[in-house]
Amino acid sequence: MKYQFGSGTVSNILAVLAQIPEFEKAMSVDLIENRLAGKNYLILVAELDNKPVGFKVGYTLSDGQFYSWLGGVVPEHRNMKVASQLRLIQESWAIDNGFKSISVKSMNQFPAMLQMLIASGYQICGYEDNGSITDSKIEFIKFLQTP
Repeated sequence: MKYQFGSGTVSNILAVLAQIPEFEKAMSVDLIENRLAGKNYLILVAELDNKPVGFKVGYTLSDGQFYSWLGGVVPEHRNMKVASQLRLIQESWAIDNGFKSISVKSMNQFPAMLQMLIASGYQICGYEDNGSITDSKIEFIKFLQTP
């Protein structure tokens, strides 16, 4: 399988989210567009045979800090390094655009994501209590090194 990686759209995000069972809350075009409105953002998509199978979207949080807001990979394409490749492309783009760090939040209910972040050099920097252990979010940051 040869995946293609590149810039994506809100439609790509919705197409992938519709195939991911972990995303119980429906995302809408309006919700995504409102979140990105007025921000410098990046939408990346992974495709196989011209069909979106993964995405990663983030935006400028503050001067020098990029926030990796949302991402996902269709279950049958997991363990194929799709998420890792999207993360690497996002990190490279952030460095090229002058960002000093990337922050991200994830939940205990997604242990593969937590493991990938830690293995990729992200450090725990906070905790957001959302009323239950599985719904609470762990905050991570990675300081970017410029070559």
